[in-house]
Formats: sequence, C-alpha cells, structure tokens
Amino acid sequence: MKQAKNEAGATITIMKIATEKRAYCVRGMTPLIMNRLSRKTQKQLLLPPPKKTQAERSVTLKHNPLEEFLAAPHRLPDGKTLLAMPTTAFKSAMRETALRLPGSSKKEIGQLCYIRGDMIPVWGIPKLLMSPVRSADMNKTPDIRTRVILPHWCAVVTIEYIVPQLSGASIDNLFAGAGQIMGIGDWRPEKGSGDYGTFELVGEDDTDFKAIMKAGGRKAQLAAMDAAEPYDAESQELLDFFNREIVRRGDQKKLASSKPAQSRPGNGAHVGDANFHQIGHSQDA
Repeated sequence: MKQAKNEAGATITIMKIATEKRAYCVRGMTPLIMNRLSRKTQKQLLLPPPKKTQAERSVTLKHNPLEEFLAAPHRLPDGKTLLAMPTTAFKSAMRETALRLPGSSKKEIGQLCYIRGDMIPVWGIPKLLMSPVRSADMNKTPDIRTRVILPHWCAVVTIEYIVPQLSGASIDNLFAGAGQIMGIGDWRPEKGSGDYGTFELVGEDDTDFKAIMKAGGRKAQLAAMDAAEPYDAESQELLDFFNREIVRRGDQKKLASSKPAQSRPGNGAHVGDANFHQIGHSQDA
C-alpha cells in the first residue's frame, strides 16, 4: 500500500492493484461460424482496385467458394490447433452480458477483466458452409456467403481480473451468461436473430470436451480444411451448382473441389446438425 500527500498535506492511501486468474473449459452448445475479414478484402481496402468494365465483370467470378472457405478462419502458425478465435470475441461477449445482468457495467468489465494474447485456440472439425445472407447496405442486398463452421467445438479461456472489485464467483456467472445469451462468431445471439456460437463452461474431465480436443486438433483441422466437406444439404447443393457451372464455362481451374459430390466423405451426414441454420446476416466476431 502506497501513501502520498496532497497539496493540503493530507495523506492519500493508494491500494496496490491485485489480480487473480481463472481458466475455463468452454464447450460449444451450438455450431461456431468463423468469418474473418480476408486478406484479399483488407488489401482492397488499403489499395482499392481500378473499376472493372462491363466486359471484365461479365467474365469475372463474383465468388470462389473454396478461396472464401480457406480465407474464413483465423489461423495459428503453430500449436495444438490450426483454428482460433480472437480474444476480443470472448471479452466482447462478457462486456455485452454486463448490460443484461445486474451488478456491473459494460465499462467496468472492460476495464477490470483481461484475456491475454490475441487468439484463443479452438478445437473442432471445420466444414464448408454456404448460405444466403443479407448485406449491410441500405437495400439489404442478398448474397451467398461461404464460411467455416465447426459443428462441435471447444476452447480453453483464461480470464484475469482485478480484486477485490471482482470476485471469482462473479466472473464465473458473467462468463457463463456470456456463453448463453451472447455467444461468439457469426450470427450469434447477441445480434438478435441467430443461435450460433453459444457455449457452456464444463470441467476438464467432461467427456464431450475431451472427445472434441482429441479428434479436433491441428492435424485433423488441416485435413478438414483441405477436404472442404460441405456442412449441410444446402451447402452441398450450392457447391455442386458452382462446380457444374464452372465446368460448363470451361474454367475447371476454379473448381471448388476435385471430388464429385457422390464420393465426398460424409455427404449429407450433417443435415441433423443444420437445425440451427437459417438465412442470416453476416456478423464478424
């Protein structure tokens, strides 16, 4: 405890800031949709390309599903997983939850809680999701978005917080609430219409948590990103249409997959997982 004196000579007592940490095992309750701003888009924002003529637009693909799928997730250069989510996704969920639960404010949680680092490793098998969305322009223009979806996922999140302003029990309740009513990733409950990206806190010996970590590590994620397996029947149908149209136009180099639909592993096997899937807006984490 540090003491100082003000101009009037009175002693001012300043308490030393103390922190505590709590590590949480997070298991997804609903699928997680990953959709980061691609490097291509970032470069175009930095240096916009020249406007194309009508002739150039007529021979230019508006979308390339495979490229968009590969560009959708945040990636780690090394470690136990390939895929990750920004730490800000989890902290933002906590800050927004503070607005819904009595006892704290969004600003206080933002100042008194920390999740160190830039990325949180995420375990789970990625699949290709193609779905109609509404763009954020005035006309809400419909479009087709290709993203990465993890039907089953988990992560380990370590939260550091200031004491005694916050207690471990308060952080437990806040983070659990964030997983249930806010979520992370695209089309999460925070935005009002979606149910994706919700999670719950479990013990490290939870059977499903351990199974996801065992089956959904870096090696499996690399293989799944290479396979680009469609998530549901709608994604399969849109991908097959794209490939047929590319062949018809004689531009096979841009095929989204070299495998025919009938031979893809798991074709049609995930329709049950798609119960959460509806038309939704794109919502980055």
